[in-house]
Amino acid sequence: MRHNGLRTAVLLGALSALIIVVGWWLGGGRGVQIAVLVALAGNAVAYFFSDKIALSAMRAQPVSQSDWPELHRMVRDLSAQAGQPMPRLYISPAGQPNAFATGRNPRHAAVCVTYGISQLLNERELRAVIGHELSHVYNRDILISSVAGALATMITYLAYMVGFFGGGGDDDDGPGLLGALLLMVLGPVAAALIQMAISRAREYQADESGARLTRDPLGLAIALRKIDAGTRQLPLPENGRLSSTSHLMIANPFRGGGVARLFSTHPPMADRIQRLESMAGLGHTSR
Repeated sequence: MRHNGLRTAVLLGALSALIIVVGWWLGGGRGVQIAVLVALAGNAVAYFFSDKIALSAMRAQPVSQSDWPELHRMVRDLSAQAGQPMPRLYISPAGQPNAFATGRNPRHAAVCVTYGISQLLNERELRAVIGHELSHVYNRDILISSVAGALATMITYLAYMVGFFGGGGDDDDGPGLLGALLLMVLGPVAAALIQMAISRAREYQADESGARLTRDPLGLAIALRKIDAGTRQLPLPENGRLSSTSHLMIANPFRGGGVARLFSTHPPMADRIQRLESMAGLGHTSR
């Protein structure tokens, strides 16, 4: 956990530094001042409103205990077992099987499942998925991922601004055409790589800690195999709002192939399943 915290601090520092560099390239000292303000504002928005942004993107609605008593019981029991407060529960009308957690800390967390996953998984498999999402909350992954996503989005926008406002040929006035083109390409790529590095490592960790919480690594492996098939069959449209939320989900919600796989925020599903099956074979109890 200490190693992950140091790694996260370095990665988020790199994101913020990249924003400042782009700001300097756009406007010198004045650009740096604006970039710093943009980075601070983005962190504040991500900290206080990340849950609302993610839930809105998936058109999620609250789930009361009378609406879905089994889900409430499942989440309440796992939260109590972990000695943590119970998060708010939501359901998205999406037919794709998926789930995610959001919020800045365990006391302000929410877990959302899609209608599709409620129809696909049995109680054991859904419990394993909930354990994975709760582990994201308890590991403080959600805030880090949300902040990384917000900063990565800013880098992308700033890089594109270079193309519109920094394309002059005078080195004293801007980065020049070549510099503008490089920033337009490398800015989004760098942001995607940093966000991917954060998200991939934390998916593996949430798989492991979630399996330990539920004492059922095999249940999660079975669930992931079903979810993987379901997301391939019903990919979500890659619009801006969903793209900012996709890295929170238990499985990549988009249809990705070729070069797109290199920038996926999720590790290969086959690797995750293999790790969980290895856990199940090393003496971990399954239900």
